[in-house]
Amino acid sequence: MEFLAKLKDIQTDLQEQGIAGWLLFDFRQSNPLAYTLLDIPLDKMLTRRFFYWIPQQGEPIKIIPLIEPHTLDHLPGAKWIYRGWQELERLLFSLAIENTKIAMEYSPYNALPVVSKVDAGTVDLMRKIGAEVVSSANLLQRYTSVWSEVQLQSHLAAAQVLESIVERTWAFIEKSLQTNQILNEYQVQQFMLQAMHEVDCYTSHPPTCAVNVHSADPHYHPEVHNSFSIRPGDFILLDLWCKQRFPGSVYADITRVGVAASQPTHSQKEIFEIVKGARDQATFFVKEHYENRQPIQGWQVDQVCRDFIQQAGFGEFFIHRTGHNLGEEVHGPGANLDNLETHDYRHLLAGTGFTIEPGIYLPEQFGVRMEYDLYLDPKGYVQVTGGIQEELVCLAI
Repeated sequence: MEFLAKLKDIQTDLQEQGIAGWLLFDFRQSNPLAYTLLDIPLDKMLTRRFFYWIPQQGEPIKIIPLIEPHTLDHLPGAKWIYRGWQELERLLFSLAIENTKIAMEYSPYNALPVVSKVDAGTVDLMRKIGAEVVSSANLLQRYTSVWSEVQLQSHLAAAQVLESIVERTWAFIEKSLQTNQILNEYQVQQFMLQAMHEVDCYTSHPPTCAVNVHSADPHYHPEVHNSFSIRPGDFILLDLWCKQRFPGSVYADITRVGVAASQPTHSQKEIFEIVKGARDQATFFVKEHYENRQPIQGWQVDQVCRDFIQQAGFGEFFIHRTGHNLGEEVHGPGANLDNLETHDYRHLLAGTGFTIEPGIYLPEQFGVRMEYDLYLDPKGYVQVTGGIQEELVCLAI
């Protein structure tokens, strides 16, 4: 979106929400969300404090240091230049924001750490001026998390890549076991990583292959010296994510589980069915509400999923949120499906994508996580991407 069009939409949003203005602040990239919103390259060297004030009506104001006077030249607005801290405070006091609400990248009580980018001292300063600081959380994600058509197509392409790689990976494991070749988690990880590179896809961190008790650790990552060998009868979890290698592309993220056996154990089958049921229940909730134009907050989806697992008797073993926003980073800046780690009150917006990935992790046994992605199409329907696992994968050994 061109910035002038973005600015017009922001001011409309501010009017509708009764907020006097949005004050963007940064010091040495402490607020990368402001960089995204203001179209500032992350590699631009900025070493001093700057503010960008977007009022509910009228022209924006740039408050920038004399030593870096061209900081925000690409943006519209009046330029107010300060040299010392006293002058900076005087300019901020000149914004006429006393007894008004202003939005900043702030979250009351740090309820949403992903949004809490403005330091407490700067918030104190704005309160000293007499402003009521409110969170920009719901304002922000509209301008940092909604995908363009190009980004949507990049996500769909990445999801297809992941589906293909995971099928190739199961075949690779199966063939190795059938021919009695020694194979460990790290080698499987490197196989998946190489497959991504072959199609010019990028990942921020290598994918995961986790066997048996390692699968009960949601953030386990194999390394050369800690990897388990894969043997007949083992339980295997594959978690992989990637995006296309061009600026602005967005991630896809999936997880699959299987056994190196002709059939799973009773316990593996039981846990798989519970996790699948929770995934499906969360997806149904999103579809039902979105397609009927009912608002959805991130925490609500998590609670639906969590209640399902709790009622099955395994609530204590579901130890992370249900899903996260997807963007140019695998954990994007938009609403997460979370009422455990945080109470994410942000709304799920049309044009955004996120994961659905419930899990049950039994200590010293195994863990089941099932993950695909959802995209909220602006036309009013929900699209599942990354494929849908309906049965535990069973390898012919």
